[in-house]
Amino acid sequence: MKTLKDYAEDINKCSKCGLCQSVCPVYKETGNDCAVSRGKFVMLDGVLKGDLKLDKTINKYLDLCLKCGKCKEFCPSDIDVCRIFETAKYEYVKKTFWGKIVWMLESKYIFGCIIKVLGRVQKLLNNSRNSNKIAACSKALPAQRPLKLIYFKGCVNNVYPKVENALKKVLSNYDVELIEKDFECCGLPFLSSGNIERFEQVKEYNLSLLDETYDYILTDCASCEDTLRDYGLHKVINIADFIAQNPKKFIFKKPVKITFHKPCHLKDINFLSQILKMCENAEYIEMDGFDDCCGFAGEFALKNNEISRAIGKKKARNILKTDADYVLSLCPSCTLGLHQGFIANGNFKHPKIKNLIEFLALADEIN
Repeated sequence: MKTLKDYAEDINKCSKCGLCQSVCPVYKETGNDCAVSRGKFVMLDGVLKGDLKLDKTINKYLDLCLKCGKCKEFCPSDIDVCRIFETAKYEYVKKTFWGKIVWMLESKYIFGCIIKVLGRVQKLLNNSRNSNKIAACSKALPAQRPLKLIYFKGCVNNVYPKVENALKKVLSNYDVELIEKDFECCGLPFLSSGNIERFEQVKEYNLSLLDETYDYILTDCASCEDTLRDYGLHKVINIADFIAQNPKKFIFKKPVKITFHKPCHLKDINFLSQILKMCENAEYIEMDGFDDCCGFAGEFALKNNEISRAIGKKKARNILKTDADYVLSLCPSCTLGLHQGFIANGNFKHPKIKNLIEFLALADEIN
């Protein structure tokens, strides 16, 4: 595991050019230079030189970050910004009493049990149980083998499987074998809290479950997809890319208007134009700032709620201008962020917020 000292060269690579200011959602809202990478690097350089202590003040500024990764994408020095901040956060939090409490709550025995209990309660309420495997569609040609998809459903689906059910409904029209494993959380929340040890633990466990041949690891969450790629996995695909590569016709009898919010962890949206061509009677209206952050980012919304709500309000206004019936995304955290934005803006009547696969599952015909 790397220490902050291991990143000394990268921290010093920062030329303080300020390009990160132009893409940082928090800086745009606050104008605080400590919110952007270069401001944090100045502080961390002081820590490494012994001029500053890695204390609660610096930790507060480490928390003033949405982990959207836009500064890394825009950085001319290609500095792995989030990794550095995660490491600094880890070195601070591991020394604090509150950090130890949070890490205890994030342990496999507590965090994992909470997710499993909530999931079992939800299954009892739905009076249904899912089998370990879903058979290939009967439409398959005899000479073909079904695609083997290992489904990484994520924590939210384990508790509230609305998106999972939509995904399975759509995939019932495909020649696939959907394989479910007892995966833990992808680990992204643990990185955000500075719990790198717990992240490495779930990473090792999740990788150990990939003990059979498969065509793809399938996700319906941009954050899970991005984190799984950070594991070093290459055959990871989100459901939107899968649909785009395996086209069907989604027929809506009544005309609908849709817009799309791009999650920060979604690397591209090449799939969108392809899927729109498949949707009959669906009109797409691109919102202003469709790829701007929704401002949620898990614990950021708890620790910096005023800033989070302000960013969300801007997103809500841009969505409302489209007059869309649905706003679609590919991230459960963004779904919460979009809801927060509308509420903060006082819009209790607003477009329906759905995962893209939920929208496709609403089609009157799929063929």
